Amino acid sequence: MPEALEVSMVQSVAGALPGGTLTRTRPFRSPHHSASMAALTGGGLRVKPGEVSMAHMGVLFLDELPEFQRAVLDSLRQPLETGTVSVARANAHVTYPARVQLIAAMNPCRCGHLGDAGLACARAPKCAADYQAKVSGPLLDRIDLHVEVAAVSAADLSLPPPAEGSAEVAARVAAARAVQAARHGRDGPRTNAELDGDALERFATPDEAGRALLAQAAAAMHLSARGYTRILRVARTIADLAGAETVGRMQVAEALSYRRQPPRN
Repeated sequence: MPEALEVSMVQSVAGALPGGTLTRTRPFRSPHHSASMAALTGGGLRVKPGEVSMAHMGVLFLDELPEFQRAVLDSLRQPLETGTVSVARANAHVTYPARVQLIAAMNPCRCGHLGDAGLACARAPKCAADYQAKVSGPLLDRIDLHVEVAAVSAADLSLPPPAEGSAEVAARVAAARAVQAARHGRDGPRTNAELDGDALERFATPDEAGRALLAQAAAAMHLSARGYTRILRVARTIADLAGAETVGRMQVAEALSYRRQPPRN
């Protein structure tokens, strides 16, 4: 109920609350890559909430990530870190909630055929480096999971469906969230993504083997303090999905595998 009330309040301010009643559906927002900074973070004469606030407690999906203006993308750095966005205008200064799950998608390069020698452009692989560099390092540092997905061929479309479908995955996620809610209590963080300070140290500190691996990786991967913290949160979530009481070396290793590697000179 508290989350439904928060979502409904934001939609009410934006004039988008259907029927004037509480909504119990998590929002999904997918702005076009031509969206302005005001459209994404909020603004206008009446300082309405932007897409990042309209997606509060839901998903903000940014397709073709490098095609967004760089300044627009970087305006998301503070909301992703704090879960709020402050909009300052001459006539008002308003802070809206912005606790979202950011999901972004992008091609490896502008032509999209980096891994195919027969179709890749003549500038490969430099074209990929230039294209990916349009997304700033600080923003990438705030994205916990970096997953490369291979292109789907026509033959792949004829394969049988996976053994585990969306319903089974949803059930596992719901069970993990229930574990987190019970562990953190009513007044604590709602999910592991909000763990910080003493709560992070108490619930997400790995065992000795996990700490040793994380220390080695932090030096080798030049992890920032933010990246270090986010790996702990991801490792705690991986442990919850597996039904593990504590965070071990295996969970830390998997969390590290999702982290973007620094570019080689």
